[in-house]
Formats: sequence, structure tokens, C-alpha cells
Amino acid sequence: MALSVNMRSSLLMAAAMAGFTTNDALVKMLGGTVGAGQIMMVRGAIMLAAMLLYVRLARVPMPVGRAMTGAMALRAAGEVIGTVLFLFALFHMPIANISAVLQALPLAVTLGAALVLREPVGIRRLSAILIGFSGVVLIIRPGMEGFSVYSLAALGTVIFAATRDLATRRLPSGLPTLTVSLLTTVAMTVTGAIMMMFSGGWKPLQLAEFGILCGSAVFLIIAYQCVILALRAGDIHVVAPFRYASLLWAIILGIVLFDEWPDMMTLAGAGIIVATGLYTLHREMVVTKRAGAANISAASPPPARGT
Repeated sequence: MALSVNMRSSLLMAAAMAGFTTNDALVKMLGGTVGAGQIMMVRGAIMLAAMLLYVRLARVPMPVGRAMTGAMALRAAGEVIGTVLFLFALFHMPIANISAVLQALPLAVTLGAALVLREPVGIRRLSAILIGFSGVVLIIRPGMEGFSVYSLAALGTVIFAATRDLATRRLPSGLPTLTVSLLTTVAMTVTGAIMMMFSGGWKPLQLAEFGILCGSAVFLIIAYQCVILALRAGDIHVVAPFRYASLLWAIILGIVLFDEWPDMMTLAGAGIIVATGLYTLHREMVVTKRAGAANISAASPPPARGT
């Protein structure tokens, strides 16, 4: 039986979240032996080589000049700083905890769109955002024993990732996704090289470590492509909730690979974030439907007299 477009796209989104989380787990395995800068540089170089090979073989147009805008620079900066903070937190926090905090990203983007881009956000969605961030507070627990600078780094990751996503919405229309990914990867690779120079220099990699970084790059490329395919083909309100599959993958990998068992407060905070995120998505669907109905009504001609 053939799968519907939305079902296929939902499965692609779930696969993308598995790819992202597997990449995170592989990187976490190297946290005690390879520095963050070297990880970013080597993984970025592998991804660059793969993308440039594809561009060459498939003869994909790369309008780099048109992409060099302030929005692109802001997007790259958000991606780079967010990644540095994420790696800093990932090496010192359970993978399920940091993944749970990152589930607040859609809420942060919605809030940022209202504050920065002046997009309308109703009181219901604003209330959902505030409740969702209370779930973040449950996870990072300020003022309690579990709170640390690593928790702040995880929260900073959300802020800079939201900056990246908001800047993405300001990129020139029609710009190929691969061009954006390529330029962002260049920025990540260069930043990693600079970080490595100021943090002990190059460390010779064991074959197993290089293999892990190759696997990390492969899972990241697969995840990026799955996300693009899912969002281009499927309806956003059907596909988007499957982003939360990353939390399930993080819990499973945390238990299996690192013996990290999330406590009840982490699970409760994650539940609040996911629930409010789904509600925000539901409100987006309602508003979109109302706007569509209003447009149809405005476009319909008035009834003839006497009918």
C-alpha cells in the first residue's frame, strides 16, 4: 500500500530527528578526547568535501554572490555560536536534558518573530510560550543543585538557534538550500580551525575517532536532506510535530550509550515544552484556516438580487 505524501514526509522528519540525535551522541562520545574546535573543523571539512563533490557531479548552480547578505552573516553567526554553546553543554550534560531544552526552539522562534519581525501572535500562543519556558526552568533548575553554567549554555543554544532561524526567513527568495548549507559549513569549519589554534592545536586522531567524525558528518548530511524533503512535500502542521521525536531518540541513546537516566523533573519539563509546542502549532493551524476562509469570502462575488 502506497504511503500518502504527509505520511512519507512525517517519516522523513522522524528520520531527520534520529539523524540529528545520533550525530549528537557520536560527538558526545569524543568529548573527553577531542576538542570542540577540532571536532567542528574536521566534521565541517568532511561535510564540505561531500557537498562540493555533489555540486560538481550534479552541476548544481551556486549563486554565492547573491547569498552574501547581512541576513546570511547573521544566520552563520547564530549557527556558529549556537554550535559552540551546544558542544560545551553536550560534553557536560545528559543528552536527554539538553535535547529537552532544545525542544523550546519553536517557541523561541515564535516569540522572536513577534518581537523582531512584528508578526502577530495572539494571547493564547503567547501564554503557551510562557508556559513552555516554565518547562525549560524545570529542566535547568536555577537556584538548585542541578543548575550550572552548562545549563546556561544549553539555553544560549536555543537563543542563537532562534536567531539563525529568524535570519533564514530574511534570506533572498529562491536561494538554493545547498548554497545556504555550504556557506554555513564554511563558517563552521573556519571557526573550528580558529578555536583549535587557541585551545592546544591539532591532536592526532585515532582511526576510531576519525571514523566517528565521518559517521557524525554522514548522519548530519542525511538529517539535513530529510528535513528539506519533509518540509517541501508535506503539510507543515502534519510534519512539524515529528520534530519532537528527537527527545525520544535522545532519551534512548542516553540510556544505551551513556547510562544517563532522565529524572522526573526533566521528564515533566520536557512534557510541558512538547505540549505547549503542539498547542502553538494547533493555534497556527486555526489562524491559517480562518485567514484562508476570510480570503475566500472576500473573493466571492455578492449574490445576485432576487436569488
